[in-house]
Formats: sequence, structure tokens, C-alpha cells
Amino acid sequence: MSSKPPVVLFEQPQLTNEKKYDPFIFTDILADYSGKHQIPIIHFWTMTNELVLGMQDTRVTHLSDAIQSVRKNDYHPVVRNSGGLAVVADEGILNFSIILPQEFTNQTSINHGYETMKDIISNALSSWDATVESFEVTDSYCPGEFDLSINQKKFAGIAQRRIKKGLGIMIYISINGNQEKRGELVKEFYLSGLKEDFGKEPFPPVNPDSMKNLSDLLSEDLSVERVKSLIIGAVSQTFVFDKTAQQQFEMFLDSVELKETYDKGFKRMEQRNEGITTILKETN
Repeated sequence: MSSKPPVVLFEQPQLTNEKKYDPFIFTDILADYSGKHQIPIIHFWTMTNELVLGMQDTRVTHLSDAIQSVRKNDYHPVVRNSGGLAVVADEGILNFSIILPQEFTNQTSINHGYETMKDIISNALSSWDATVESFEVTDSYCPGEFDLSINQKKFAGIAQRRIKKGLGIMIYISINGNQEKRGELVKEFYLSGLKEDFGKEPFPPVNPDSMKNLSDLLSEDLSVERVKSLIIGAVSQTFVFDKTAQQQFEMFLDSVELKETYDKGFKRMEQRNEGITTILKETN
């Protein structure tokens, strides 16, 4: 019998704009489940051409202009249910969370979650001769103290959020695709929304060249699926993917309880996005 603590896996397939609220609704649901059942959860998700905004982003001076710039670039805006600033989510970006029960985290410092995620990513990339560093890339989009970089170029950003009975440690990883276009998208959002105040705190002076894809930094044609596998391998060094726990979790995903909780979460996300939904209707 393994001495490693069990963990379960939740993978969401490529989410279209019609399902844009799903990963944020499920983050809360998974945190509650993790706390109740005392089991960590690994959550993977990708989206199709979304600009994910923090609540702060909805306070730019010219929000309507900013939202129109997003649509002009064939992306869809969505406001998440947590803090931070704008990040891009499309087919070349992997979003990954490890959700820990509250009891696993009570005795740790605020930085422990960030360090845990950095260690997972470093272990996942250990086959390459590359050093993953963590420091704030101030002219990237959504800059933070635990931005992850290789050769001074950011490829990922980490956030954490204490939710109900759990702690969610979340990362977005730019794996492939047009990263320069992503940077230009976010820069244009802030230029349109702030005009002459572009770069004024708390919003970043986005430089599209400050971020690169992991594929480019490692000189390897990486897919999202391959990076998922590498992360699962890294997680397996600390946790064991438990079949019984996974089966119980799958039953929960099909339950009436989940549907009721999901519906409540959907209504909350609708309310959070009312402002940009109104703008989109008015400008179509």
C-alpha cells in the first residue's frame, strides 16, 4: 500500500465560449469537495480564444472601448471569480490547479502554495537543461511575484485562492501558439481602456516580448497533452492517483448535488459578468 497521499484528477476538455464560466464554477465546487473528503484534486482545463479578466480589469476608465478591442481580435472576454489581472486562455495555453484541503495547508506560509507549484513545474521539465526561475516580470500581463521564467522570459504565472474548505494553487502555462499575439491582445485591451493612462498602476505596461511559449524556450515542439502528462508524472512523485477515490469522485460529478451547486455557481458568474454582457449586447 502506498504511503503517498491519494489524489484525484479532473480534466475539462477544450471549453468553447458557451462554457466560459465552467472552470471558475468548478474551482469552487472542487475546493468544497476537497475539503469535505480530505483529498487533493488536480484540475486541467483549456479554453478557446478567451481573455480572462480579473475584477480590477472591469474598472478601466473606458471599459466599453476595451471590450470592443477584445472582440475585434476575435477573442471573448469573461470575468473570473477571483482577483488578479487579465490573462489569455486559448488552445495553446494549459491551465492547471492543485486544490488542497484546508487541513493540508493550515500550518504553511503564504508562499508555500507558490513554491509547491513551482516545484511541480520544475520537476515536470527536469528532462531539459533549463532552470525555472520565479520573479515578477513587471511588463508582462498579469505580473506577479511568482511568475515563472526561463532565460528571463516568462512562460507561466501562478495565483492562489483560499476557497471554502480548500486552497487552490493555479497556474497558466503558455505552451504553443502565437504568444506575441496574446501579448498584443492584452496590451490593446489596456491601451483602449486606459488611453493616456496606459501603464499606470495597478495596470501593467504590457510588453508582448516579455513572454514566450514553453515550446520556444525549450526548443521543443510541445503539445498541451504532453505537458499534462509531464505534470501528472511530477505530481505522482508526491501523490498517488487512487482508483477508489477517483470512482467516488466520478460518481459525485454525475450527482444531483453537483448539478444544484453548478446552477448556483452559474448564476453568480452571470451576475459577475453582467457589465461586460451588457456592453457586448450594445455593441453587436
